[in-house]
Amino acid sequence: MRIATWNINSLRLRQGRLADLAAALDPDVIALQETKVPDELFPAEMPAALGYPHVLRRGMKSYNGVAILSRLPLGEIPDTPDWVGRGDCRHLAATVHAPGGPVALHNFYVPAGGDLPDRAQNPKFAHKLDFVAEAAGWFAARGPLARTVLVGDLNIAPLPEDVWNHRALLDVVSHTPVECAALEAWRASGFLDAVRHFAPPPERVFTWWSYRNRDWRASDRGRRLDHIWVSPDLAPALTRHQILRDARDWEKASDHVPVMVELAL
Repeated sequence: MRIATWNINSLRLRQGRLADLAAALDPDVIALQETKVPDELFPAEMPAALGYPHVLRRGMKSYNGVAILSRLPLGEIPDTPDWVGRGDCRHLAATVHAPGGPVALHNFYVPAGGDLPDRAQNPKFAHKLDFVAEAAGWFAARGPLARTVLVGDLNIAPLPEDVWNHRALLDVVSHTPVECAALEAWRASGFLDAVRHFAPPPERVFTWWSYRNRDWRASDRGRRLDHIWVSPDLAPALTRHQILRDARDWEKASDHVPVMVELAL
């Protein structure tokens, strides 16, 4: 089973690129973040036309939004938290009826956190830290996880090799020590970093390049903001991963690129 995650940065603007993603990665499940479309305006016929007849979505106008497109039957997992009491469509959980039994899939879009890495002066940064801490606590309280995958734009590059310049970005939101520690606490609540399973440090891995970089390939000032985690019992099933860097050159490209992990289930 191949699971891909992508911050599409507006589904209505970039839905044509989903065919490119499907052709390049051939995923069984596609998790999208920042869809920016309310559920009633979601392009309902598009996923089936691409070969993904099973769809779950949770969206709002102009901001945030998550969706899961699947070739395999899906069931929504109910009663997930309203993170930090915001009701802002940042999490969607599904049961994927996969070979060998169901897999729990959690699709997250973590708050970006604004520009100033100061909880007291920047409410957006406080929101981000509270969101991550709440998520870590929720998963830790659920006990040992089994057949569980967590994906999404987590908006934190936790390792020195996850950014183009560790020292230069220590005071930049997405790579500050407090954020990195918070994300590590969440991952340690029950997950293995699947991408780093295949590409351990010191290999540098990026999934996001700013629109401000005119020649993103030449400068390669990237960050790894997009993640796939698996519960430890799925570690033996990990077979390969792919980061679709070429997607950054697509017409109307997102600033994020798709990330895929394959599991032998």
